[in-house]
Amino acid sequence: MNSVQIVGRFTRDPEIRYTDGGISIARFSLAVDRRFKKDGGQQADFPTCVAFGKTAEFIEKYFHKGQRIGIQGRIQTGKYENNDGATVYTTDIVVETCEFVESKAASSDQNPNVDEDGFMNVPDGIDDEVPFQ
Repeated sequence: MNSVQIVGRFTRDPEIRYTDGGISIARFSLAVDRRFKKDGGQQADFPTCVAFGKTAEFIEKYFHKGQRIGIQGRIQTGKYENNDGATVYTTDIVVETCEFVESKAASSDQNPNVDEDGFMNVPDGIDDEVPFQ
């Protein structure tokens, strides 16, 4: 079974691109704390993640650098040849579902798009775009 569940913080804003067929692809990396501390300090891993379609658009719209996200997906490996002719191996987490894992007030400390009450203005019809339910 190939299944991954992690919670982490965005290391940068997600980057979204579109294929010629109009499919959206979001790429981002997360800072994920390790369970155990080493030498008194917290250790972290920085996996790269990729999401497709509505999930990618949802991530781009509602998440930004520093915000926490919970994702579920699978590990996918690949390889390609770079411009120098060297083979480059990749390991990504393909996001299948995602969710908010912090309150709006906690994320408002880092999000300039929230009002003074700590709530983000969510447009009508968002239920059609939510990749999880």
